Amino acid sequence: MMMTMMMLIWNHRDSRMTIFEQENFLGRKGELSDDYPSLQAMGWENNEVGSFRVHCGAWVCSQYPGYRGYQYVLECDHHSGDYKHFREWGSHAQTFQIQSIRRIQQ
Repeated sequence: MMMTMMMLIWNHRDSRMTIFEQENFLGRKGELSDDYPSLQAMGWENNEVGSFRVHCGAWVCSQYPGYRGYQYVLECDHHSGDYKHFREWGSHAQTFQIQSIRRIQQ
């Protein structure tokens, strides 16, 4: 089994991100500052997120509700916090499907 480790730099007290319905920061958007075990339960209408803008903090975005499935770590100090397409989320990202998001806290 291969493991990858990376250093995260963040201030989690003010964690904040914007999610966008489409890639390149287009379409409907939502502001997040807390953990969301189900984006649909908070009012996000579909099971996909097209792009992210991480303003502060580090986040784990999961493919399925309840923080299950593939997981992607996004932070404001990587890509300047802008993730305009799922290919920028990580080398194993294959889909826009994101259904739960939580902050990484110390």
